[in-house]
Amino acid sequence: MPEQDFSRFANLSPFELKDQLIDIASSDAQRLMLNAGRGNPNFLATLPRWAFLSLGEFAMQEAQRSYAYLNSGFGGLPEHEGIVQRFETYAGNHVGRDGVGFLRSAISYVKDQLGLNQDAFLFEMVSAFLGCNYPTPPRMLAHTEEIVKAYLAQEMFGQVPRSGDFSVFATEGGTAAMTYIFQSLRENGLIKPGDKIAIGTPIFSPYLEIPVLADYGLEIVDIRMDEHANWQLPQAEINKLLDPSIKIFCLVNPSNPPSSKLSDAVLDQLASLIATRTPDLFIVTDDVYGTFADDFVSIFAKCPRNTLCVYSFSKFFGATGWRLGAIALHEDNVFDAALAALPEAQKKQLDVRYASLTTEPRKLRFIDRMVADSRAVALNHTAGLSVPQQLQMALFALNGLMDREHRYKNAAKQLIRERYLTLYRNMGVKVAHEPNDVNYYTLIDLQELAGTLYGPEFEAWFIKSDLGTSFLFRLAQETGVVLLPGNGFEVVDTSARVSLANLTDREYASIGKFTRQVLDEYYKDFQKSRQQ
Repeated sequence: MPEQDFSRFANLSPFELKDQLIDIASSDAQRLMLNAGRGNPNFLATLPRWAFLSLGEFAMQEAQRSYAYLNSGFGGLPEHEGIVQRFETYAGNHVGRDGVGFLRSAISYVKDQLGLNQDAFLFEMVSAFLGCNYPTPPRMLAHTEEIVKAYLAQEMFGQVPRSGDFSVFATEGGTAAMTYIFQSLRENGLIKPGDKIAIGTPIFSPYLEIPVLADYGLEIVDIRMDEHANWQLPQAEINKLLDPSIKIFCLVNPSNPPSSKLSDAVLDQLASLIATRTPDLFIVTDDVYGTFADDFVSIFAKCPRNTLCVYSFSKFFGATGWRLGAIALHEDNVFDAALAALPEAQKKQLDVRYASLTTEPRKLRFIDRMVADSRAVALNHTAGLSVPQQLQMALFALNGLMDREHRYKNAAKQLIRERYLTLYRNMGVKVAHEPNDVNYYTLIDLQELAGTLYGPEFEAWFIKSDLGTSFLFRLAQETGVVLLPGNGFEVVDTSARVSLANLTDREYASIGKFTRQVLDEYYKDFQKSRQQ
């Protein structure tokens, strides 16, 4: 087929380009479109959802007790006293329900493992389902925060001992967390136009797109992962952080789209440099894929004082539509230290900004400023993630905490890794699982694949012809397969990102075959060009 000019799409975000590809891929009504461009999982955790429904039924019974005499659809707030005893009666009448069994285990777990009062915990959960009160405290419900803290400590720290306590802010997904962090850094004068931001690349494209907006005007410094070292950070790249004009370092770990976690050695190199050479550096780590990795440890555990940790429940629990995210920050942190070190004139400006919240604005922690800034300060009293969402978040976290044999986690990891092998096997390529591989996504290095299949001359031609974007459009047009371009995530080699979370094993086999098919067609074009 004749090549078309797709250069007009070159500057689009990969997620906007995806819409163009979908239009082309779905244009043939006789063909099934296979969209592997977005990482929305097609699996989900059922137990915490059954628990949500069972708790909802019990909560409605509790609400009806208050105004039962009116017999007109009225309900009231649940009673705190004796609520666990009443739940036991309810549970006895519903033996065998998965959700009820989960809740009974949860009530026992929070007392035994977290030291929480059972009645207070259950009262908070029941009230949250009913949604009859504002989120109080606005940052996060008290028992929910303790549960999510325990879950994050389990998943982010591995065997690393916790260094002090940390606080959590419940947000409308990981994307809201990103928005709130950048906004509060700017509003509090911790970043300003012209400052440098270091970004571990390749990376989720919004981390590249937000800093250069006029709102922020930051200068990006690439801290580039090495594809040929399983996407690790070389020491030379880590050393770029020694530049004193770099204010903040953003990282997605495990990476998106390479889907590799940073090794223990790299984490130690980072931690050593930061502790000894750049102790005031701000770090933001987005660890949403950490729960799919083996033996994961976050930079949040290695550099607790410097790091804001972003986590989302969306991928691991199959809950993108719930919009459940969290920002975690240690009590002793460089963000609060930087606020304390601001010039007096700047402090006075911030005193005015936050004066409606407290008589001592300077004592307002950075994490609580994020809560206030998320609602333009004046609406701080109505801030916070909706309480039914916080309830489901708590139940997801409890599912992770109580899954002692890691059955759900192992099943999720096995599922995506089998899809990874299926994809490459059907391209005719043999791959092996490396210790730091996660496989939620994979980057098909098209130029390297071209060389592996047909030799270095074809690889050189493929690179020279700049066929990355046209390959994606040709793949969509001829086969109905939608992939995202790697260059939108700051990948150097011509590549395509494939999500391994949202299709079936059979469909990944088809994607592998179709990818090989289109490369074969390009090889024929290459042979013709040599004959001319």
